[in-house]
This record gives sequence, C-alpha cells and structure tokens, in this order.
Amino acid sequence: MVANECSVWQDELMTISHDVEPELSWQASLFGSSDPGFDPSFGQLRRTWLDEYSWVDHQPNWLTGSDTVFAELAQALPWRQREVTMWDRLLPEPRLTCWWDGVDGSPVPLALLSDISASLAQQYQRPFDSIGFNLYRDGRDSVAWHGDRERFTHEQPVVVILSVGSARNFMLRPRAGGPSRSFRIGHGDLLVMGGACQHDWEHCVPKVAHAEGPRLSIMFRHNLAGFTPEAGWQESTRSRD
Repeated sequence: MVANECSVWQDELMTISHDVEPELSWQASLFGSSDPGFDPSFGQLRRTWLDEYSWVDHQPNWLTGSDTVFAELAQALPWRQREVTMWDRLLPEPRLTCWWDGVDGSPVPLALLSDISASLAQQYQRPFDSIGFNLYRDGRDSVAWHGDRERFTHEQPVVVILSVGSARNFMLRPRAGGPSRSFRIGHGDLLVMGGACQHDWEHCVPKVAHAEGPRLSIMFRHNLAGFTPEAGWQESTRSRD
C-alpha cells in the first residue's frame, strides 16, 4: 500500500463546519429494507489478529434492515462538512459528519442505536457513550490514514464501526511500515478495532473511481462524552506522535 491510495491529509487542523443537505443516489439492497435488528449473540463474529497485540473483529450482516437504518439516519441527522487546512489552504473535508453524545440532552438519533450501544458495552466491557456518523456520498469522499484520538488517553481503546449503505474498502496498515489489510464493509457489517490497533496501526477509507453508492459509517466510541470533534482534533494535532 502506498500513501497516495488514500487522499493526502497530513494531520492538519480542522476549523469550520458548515451545515449541508446531502444529495444521495443509491439503490437499496435486496434484504436491507426489512425491519432493523442486530445479533446480540455476536454468533458469527470472527477475530483477526493483525499482530501480537492488535486485533479486528468482523461480522458481516450483523445488522439486518441496514438500508432502513441508512435512509432514516441520512435524512434525520444534521450533517456538517468541516474544513481542513491542507497546503496552507482551507478545503472542504471529503465527507459529511455528525457527532452525538447526549450531553446537551438530545436523544440518540435512532432508538435502535441505544440497544446496540448497550449490547456492545456488554460484549467489549467499555462504556460506549458517543456515536460519530460519517457519510461517504460517493467514491470521491474518503478519509486518509490516521489513528483515532482514543489512543491519547486509553491503553487499549475499542472502536466499533457499523457500516450501512453500500460497501467500501476499509484499509489498515502498520505505523512502522509493512503490508496493509483490507476489509470490505457495508450493508450492516460490524467491524471492531481493539488491542493496540489505534497505537500501532492506521486506517483509512480510500477514494475509488466507481462506488456502488453512498456509505454511512456509525462509529461507537467510549469515554468521549463531552468531546468536541474540532477541539479534539486540535489536541490530537498538537500531541500527534
């Protein structure tokens, strides 16, 4: 894996957010429009050890009715497009985002997400108190190589990704160099990064010439209630290893 396979980011500072209405074109999958539900037994979960200390759990189709979840969240969430400083210019971040932690008293955007969070907390013994939503509208949207901010405060953070909408490649590579790993996730797939993954590995969603359709990443995060993404990014930029 070479660096230009993901959009170049260089850990620059996020500053301004603009409210936007996403324009999406997509086709629902054959089984994705059923009533939403998930597998609380995690019966088909499979763990892949990336190295001695870092692992990824993966369960395809963990969430049923994923297209219904995608459609409801895509319409209901207050999407924002942040700006990032790259090459001494402010440029729009190539994806839309939304952050929820309930600190302001707002309810979880979809009731099912509360049940999912509780089930994940039982499975992984972490207090999943925050949810980040990332909308990749087409193949031009992406996120570059990075590690999530929990690594600055937690020795073994667990980051959960529930992917709805069309599938995209989710890439991981060791920080010290070496071959990358790829998981193609969408349509209700569950992917969990744990162990030393955030410390020793980076991940990205690369740009593609032709995406099947939009993808929405629902990220369950722990011990981040009260965190502001822009402020957190500034702290992470200053502290970046």
